[in-house]
Amino acid sequence: MRHVDESEPLTEEKWEAIIGNDESYDFKFFYAVKSTGIFCRPSCKSKPPNRGNVRIFMNAERAIREGFRPCKRCKPTGERLPDHEWIEVITRYMDHNFAEPLSLHLLAEIGHGSPYHLHRTFKKIMGMTPLEYLQRIRLDHAKALLKQPDLSIAAIGKRVGLPNTSYFISLFKQNFGYTPSDYRRQIMQNQD
Repeated sequence: MRHVDESEPLTEEKWEAIIGNDESYDFKFFYAVKSTGIFCRPSCKSKPPNRGNVRIFMNAERAIREGFRPCKRCKPTGERLPDHEWIEVITRYMDHNFAEPLSLHLLAEIGHGSPYHLHRTFKKIMGMTPLEYLQRIRLDHAKALLKQPDLSIAAIGKRVGLPNTSYFISLFKQNFGYTPSDYRRQIMQNQD
């Protein structure tokens, strides 16, 4: 069975309603954001999405069938997104965008919630803060990149979203007990 795209064209009128948070368009259509996997009412007060990431649906059911989850802020289905699903959206975003400069405020905007609520809910569900989770992802990727001897420590730090080399080195040592250079040396010795 072939998948049928149930989205509608994004007209200039609908785009203006989205960026203007126009309540008069609520429930006439919904917009989903591909990069976050969340859908909203046009009046949602979240940060305006990138136009290229927007998909339009005539009803919430179609957006849900396409795999989008309701926004926690504007509640397009009238129901709250369960906390574990909300955190799943945030962790998926961090997993794919770890090299970007991500702050708690930005993650809350992306997830359509408040920074305080995100921090508290994330810690309750994941057992760590969003920053700790992000650092873990970055450091795990750094470990993998350290196996490539042609990449400098500074270049690896930049690739994983830690452009301050001295901070990257101290964070790596704090988490693993050795510097990135020491780790690379161990890897090279074990390959011999």
